[in-house]
Order: sequence, then structure tokens, then C-alpha cells
Amino acid sequence: MAIIALKAWYLREYEPIKELEKRPHDLRLSRNSLLKSGLRADFLDDIDEVSQSEWFQRYLQGDLIEFYIEGSGGYTIANIDLRSHEIYFNKQEVMAHLEPIIYFCYQTEFPDSSELLRDELQSVIEKLNQKSRLPIALKESHRLTDGPVRLDSTLMRSLRQSLLFIADTTAIAPNPAIPNQVLLSPTVCVEVGYALHSKRSEQILVAQMERTDLPGQFPLDLPSQQRLPFKDKSQLHKTLPALVETQLQRFNLFS
Repeated sequence: MAIIALKAWYLREYEPIKELEKRPHDLRLSRNSLLKSGLRADFLDDIDEVSQSEWFQRYLQGDLIEFYIEGSGGYTIANIDLRSHEIYFNKQEVMAHLEPIIYFCYQTEFPDSSELLRDELQSVIEKLNQKSRLPIALKESHRLTDGPVRLDSTLMRSLRQSLLFIADTTAIAPNPAIPNQVLLSPTVCVEVGYALHSKRSEQILVAQMERTDLPGQFPLDLPSQQRLPFKDKSQLHKTLPALVETQLQRFNLFS
């Protein structure tokens, strides 16, 4: 039976799959068995080449080594035997599945806050792209129809695959059922809920413009590092750039 070689790319730092596949692969594999949580394979490369590779040296030092394997997805190395050419992988969600975009969830009920956020985000991204090794794009949700949000839509896939999700959770009305609590845009709440379900907590940021005409308690229980309260354009300009760059540091985008 002919051996079908699978290409595997070592993930040293964040790199989206479509960019990853443009460069030469780092390993060739012959799959022996595929499980829900893992993969067992033989590597087809020369032993000396493998033993001298950067990823193998890091593996010997105890680092977590991630690979993207064509047709199978993301994995980390669990064990490797150079003599037998065998490698055992654990299934792992890897950052290569993410796209270099910031997803902005805006609202239309109180547009003042979203307009400030949009303008500042465009300025932040323009400055970040001057030093980013990958171009970062801004993608927005849309409010073109009154229909329900489709969780299987292209837009929701962009939300799920974004590096950073930012939502405008500025209050739009008092809560008639609960005193001293405010209501948020229902569409924004749907997207925030989906983001909380599908993304890591450190990839989510909710911004809230303070409204003197709508005092009340913020209804979402989120850690302080995921919240960005602001009073006006000046305060937003001081806080948002540094916060966005901090949130993106884990992807090693900036020189």
C-alpha cells in the first residue's frame, strides 16, 4: 500500500493557516491511527534532520510544541521516539485557526458610543499595522435586517476566528424589572454571549460609555480586565490603544 504523506507545519508563533501553507512544511508524516483526542504517526524525514530541528530541541527542553497537520488540524506533541520514527500527538486548538482581524460589535440604539469606538479602533489599527508583521483588519457586525442572528453565518465565523472581539455594551435604557440596572442592546448581547462561548476570555473586550442620563449597574459579570469604561473621546483615546496592543501581545505580531 502506498504511503500518503501528510504535511505538518511547526507553529513557533501565531500564523494564520492561509499564510502558513505558503511556506515549506517542517515535517512529513504517515498517519497510523486517528483518534478523537489524538493522532499516532510515523515521521518520514531523516532522523538527523529531525533531531537538529528547532522544534525538537524545544521539545527536549519541555516546551509545548504545536503543529498544524494538513487535513487534520492542530496538535501538540505528546511523545516522540526517534529510533522507531513514531510521534504521538494530542488534539489541540491552535491559534493558526484565527484570522488577523479585530471584530467590532456595534449598536444602533445609542450610536454616539459606537461612532467613537469605531473611529478610535480605525486609528489604533492603522498605527499597529505600521509595526505588525501581519496586516490587521477591522471587521464589523452588521445590522442590515430585523431578522435573527444566524450563528452559522459567515459573520459569526469571523467573530469566532478573530484575534480580538470588542463589543459596545453602552446602556440603551433602564431595566424596568430590576431597579438600578440598565439594559444593553439585545443584538450586542447575542454576539457577546456567542463570543463568551466560542472564544478565550482574554480575546474579549467590552467597552461601555458612561451615560449620566442612565445611571445603573452593568448587567454582565465580567472581569475588570475585560471591561473598558470611558466617559468621552479624550478618555477613550488615552486607554484604548494600549489596551488593544496588550491584548494582542500574545500573538507576537509586533517588532
